[in-house]
Amino acid sequence: MAAQVLVVDDEPDIVELIRYHLEKAGYRCLAGADGAAALRLVRERQPDLLILDLMLPGLDGLEVCRQLRRDPGTARLPIIMLTARAEEVDRVVGLEVGADDYVVKPFSPRELVARVRALLRRTREPVATAVQRIGDLEIDEAKHRVAVRAAAVELTAKEFGLLAALVHANGRVLNREQLLETVWGYANAAEIESRTVDVHIRRLREKLGPEARRIVTVKGVGYRFDAEA
Repeated sequence: MAAQVLVVDDEPDIVELIRYHLEKAGYRCLAGADGAAALRLVRERQPDLLILDLMLPGLDGLEVCRQLRRDPGTARLPIIMLTARAEEVDRVVGLEVGADDYVVKPFSPRELVARVRALLRRTREPVATAVQRIGDLEIDEAKHRVAVRAAAVELTAKEFGLLAALVHANGRVLNREQLLETVWGYANAAEIESRTVDVHIRRLREKLGPEARRIVTVKGVGYRFDAEA
C-alpha cells in the first residue's frame, strides 16, 4: 500500500499544491489546518510521514513537534518542517525539537517530493535482526529500540539512523557528507546543511547519557563510534 502523508498548513493553496504533487508521485494524503488537527490526525490515522508548517493557528509547529516526540507512540514519526522562516536560528530550533528535515517557502514541489521519498526510504529500509550490546548500550535494530542500562531511550528515526550508521562503520570516521547520504538519503550533500548532522548528533548524545562518550568528534572531519570508550 502507498505511504500516507499528512500535510498540515493553514494556507489551503499550499496544501493543495503539496497534495497534487504527492498524489501524482503515488502517495496518499491527509490534510489539516492547525496544530490541534495535526495531533488528532497523527494519533487517529497514523500517517507514515508528516509535513508540518511552523506557523499554525493555536499550537504552532514547534509545539506540535515537541508533543509528538514526547509520546512513545509517535516519537519516531518522520517529520518535515515547512516554513517561511529562512533564518538559521529557526532552522536549528526546528531540528532541535525533533524535525527530521526543514524546507523553506517558497519551495520546489519536486524537491519536497524527493525529500519525502528519501526520508521514507531511510525509515522503511529493512534492518538487521541482531541485538547489539556495547557496554551499557543495547541496540535492537529490528525493533528500532535503544536502551541504556536497561532503560529505554526514545530516539527519532534520524537519531536512530545516525547511531546505527556510526556503529556499522566499526570505528571508521564518517564525515558529515557521508552521514547526510547514509541517514538522510541525499546523494548531493549540498541539498541539506551539514549543520543538520551536528544538531542531531547533539540531541543523540543528550539522550544516550553516559554512553554518549562513545560518539567521538574528530575535529575537522566528522564523527566515529568508539566501542571501547
